[in-house]
Amino acid sequence: MDYKLQVVGVQSQVEMGSVAENCSVDEFEEENLFIPESGVQKMQSNHAEFGPVSSSYPAGSKRWTKTVFRSVKLVVFSSKLNLLMLFGPLAILVHIFSGHSGWVFTLSLLSITPLAERLGYATEQLAFYTGPTVGGLLNATFGNATELIIAIYALKSHMIRVVQLSLLGSILSNMLLVLGCAFFCGGLVHHKKEQVFNKATAVVNSGLLLMAVMGLLFPAVLHYTHTEVHYGKSELALSRFSSCVMLVVYACYLFFQLRGQTDTYSPPSEEGTENEEGADNGDADDEIPELSKWESIVWLGIMTSGISVLSEYLVDAIEGCSLAWDIPISFIGVILLPIVGNAAEHASAIMFAMKNKLDISLGVAIGSSTQISMFAIPFCVVVGWVMGQPMDLNFQLFETATLFITVLVVAFFLQEGTSNYFKGLMLILCYVIVAASFYVHEDSNSDDTTSEP
Repeated sequence: MDYKLQVVGVQSQVEMGSVAENCSVDEFEEENLFIPESGVQKMQSNHAEFGPVSSSYPAGSKRWTKTVFRSVKLVVFSSKLNLLMLFGPLAILVHIFSGHSGWVFTLSLLSITPLAERLGYATEQLAFYTGPTVGGLLNATFGNATELIIAIYALKSHMIRVVQLSLLGSILSNMLLVLGCAFFCGGLVHHKKEQVFNKATAVVNSGLLLMAVMGLLFPAVLHYTHTEVHYGKSELALSRFSSCVMLVVYACYLFFQLRGQTDTYSPPSEEGTENEEGADNGDADDEIPELSKWESIVWLGIMTSGISVLSEYLVDAIEGCSLAWDIPISFIGVILLPIVGNAAEHASAIMFAMKNKLDISLGVAIGSSTQISMFAIPFCVVVGWVMGQPMDLNFQLFETATLFITVLVVAFFLQEGTSNYFKGLMLILCYVIVAASFYVHEDSNSDDTTSEP
């Protein structure tokens, strides 16, 4: 009896144990139904550590290849203007086989144009990740990269006069042509009202431009009045000292802009502009970056390298092109080179003006002029000092007077803080007058364009 009871008890325990196991399995399966996807993925990834992992590589490689093709399509094949890039290799071939300076210069000039524009595009994409203030400075900096690269190559080739003329022409082009086109196109799109911008920022930039004019004016006056203490040395010493001061001022300006004026490129908030701000916010919401941050950085390096290579052929062919096409070197330096170098500023300033974002347009156009006058020119003087080249701030009387009048005209247009298409048209026509003046101007240093080291 007791034995039978024990057997029955054991059987019941076994049955209860099996039921408990079944219940635990069922509970485990029910818990799996409620495991989040991340947990499942984590379990799968942990399991994959012990299994074959080679199957994951083709997917990553395919994704990387797809990203590269998409990036190349956006940057290279998105604009018909990029067809001009083909002239770059053609310019190199012409230089090697024929050596015709006129064609080498023309082809190099045409091929640099889309590279400069794409450089501006990559800068704008990078600006999405840096904020509006840093983005405006990046647009100005990389927008001037073409002019600075050309200037360095010209300085290396002892062509000091070409450096002076190209940098001066870049300032004039930014202040008159680029800003004029931005005002004109923005005024046509928003013709029912006047566009407004931050007057305080415009006043600060105008003050810096006037300071740059002062730095260029004193060496020229010292030279033409023959009042140097040490003839041929005081002028150069004053230029180098003034350049160092201007670089310090520009560094302080950057600190002031980045730390003290975080909303420099934000649209001004005034009463009665709620609808405009709403429209701007709507545009801003629609704008998303097309390239990632690292894609933008890589393309900046590629475009800068391409411009550097072609700039060397461009600079070497300037004198031969002047003789072959019968074009004054002053016109080439002041008009032709800056128009190509400012392709990025042209596209950016016009685009932002048409979107009613004039503060960014001014940051690109006037900011570029400020950067060239307060940084690029003094930097070239210091680099020439290191190279042993007598690069100075004496840009000759005609060129300095042209710059002084241009700064006064632009400062007068900016004092109201408003713009329209008529102001833009006047600035464009002022640039036409400047271009005609340099076409008939005979440079007094034309024979000394290439100085001996």
